[in-house]
Amino acid sequence: MTSSEDYKRQIMNDLAHGSTEQLDDNSSLENYQSFDDFAQRSSKDERRHLFGRSFHPEKIPSAQMEPELQKAIAQIKPNERDDVAREFFKHFKERGLSDRDLERQLSLSTHHPSRMNADDVTKLASFAYHNHPDLFRDVLAEQPGIVKFFSNPMVGAAFGLVAARWLSNRNK
Repeated sequence: MTSSEDYKRQIMNDLAHGSTEQLDDNSSLENYQSFDDFAQRSSKDERRHLFGRSFHPEKIPSAQMEPELQKAIAQIKPNERDDVAREFFKHFKERGLSDRDLERQLSLSTHHPSRMNADDVTKLASFAYHNHPDLFRDVLAEQPGIVKFFSNPMVGAAFGLVAARWLSNRNK
């Protein structure tokens, strides 16, 4: 059995029993009413910390993540998609990868974030997911709008600790 199947079985078992991962007590998730509220009012550091604890790319196969990225990026607003592309380029540049080199390497239609289509941003996200998972996580922490559009249970569960925490706190 692969680690992906083990991971999926564990997530489904945890979800079936209502199990949630315990987060640090200094986390103030109970102050948020929804994911949108969390995305708007939380700090980048808070999101980075939570996503860092719950997101494990080695446990989500590319065959599951790539279609999710494509669907999620297609659903976000064009101005948010521009912001996501800018964040990816900013982080890649910090690692010595230029926007023009990425344009050529990934066969993007442009290196200008405001002119990129959903496929271009998906290529950037996929490249980051495979080659720079920490960068991918940081961009999602800075631009969390993508996360709410994940529909695959495995992918959603990777970020679902935040939602599970809210639900458990709201039912108390």
